[in-house]
Amino acid sequence: MVIPALLFIFVFSYVPMYGILIAFKEYDIFQGFNASPWVGLANFKEFLYAPEFTTVIRNTLGISLLKLIVGFPAPIALALLLNEVKIPLFKRVVQTISYLPHFLSWVIVSGFVATLLSADYGSLNIALEKLHLIDEPVNWLTIPNYFWTILIATGLWKGVGFSSIVYLAAISGVNPDLYEAASIDGAGRFKKIYAITLPCIMPVISIFLILAIGDLLSAGFEDILLLQSDIVRDVSDVLDTYVYRVGIRNSLFSYAAAVGLFKAIISVILLTLANAIARKSGNSLW
Repeated sequence: MVIPALLFIFVFSYVPMYGILIAFKEYDIFQGFNASPWVGLANFKEFLYAPEFTTVIRNTLGISLLKLIVGFPAPIALALLLNEVKIPLFKRVVQTISYLPHFLSWVIVSGFVATLLSADYGSLNIALEKLHLIDEPVNWLTIPNYFWTILIATGLWKGVGFSSIVYLAAISGVNPDLYEAASIDGAGRFKKIYAITLPCIMPVISIFLILAIGDLLSAGFEDILLLQSDIVRDVSDVLDTYVYRVGIRNSLFSYAAAVGLFKAIISVILLTLANAIARKSGNSLW
């Protein structure tokens, strides 16, 4: 079984990496991959001097940092709260409800959000008008100042439940004797969480934090692409949507590959730095 698995990984993971050479060429579909002329770092320079470069990098880092700050601790908090629930039926119901959004595609979720925030018949506008908080309906998805908030909240609702599974699994592996000893010493629930649960699952938290930092330039693609519009493009265009819009749709395959390679190199650097810092605490990936 080992040899077929290694062969599968080599064929489908390493052989396609040869195609990254397209980032250093001016790919012509009629000349083919090998006959297309080499242009060196021209595609990378074009991206660095592109008018959209500053906007795209700002949006990418801004959305990614918000997702990291808000979205990373949320599953941990949910797992800690669920672990304190002593009624099995209630715990299962909450887990099921929180897991379900993960299995909905972003097409469905974006349609749900668009309907909820619609200026014509959106439930949010109807509720705010009845509460006399607004005088007329607001088209929330067309207001740049609200886009990041809507995007982060939607992603949090969709993924927090499923992401908490791994932390619940880590918590279940904590030795119950530690909690019993803490109870004898008079420790309350919050003290047990702070002194026992969090330190015991810290290796898992550290590993996922390292991976999240390494993925900092992946602000998202499907969620942003389906929720954005031309009106909010100045605050919604990130590296992945920029590659799709400028590189793929305009058939600039070499340019798209160069931007993708740029993102990959920065991600590897961030991952390496995060792992080096985490190594000092003994919870690194390697």
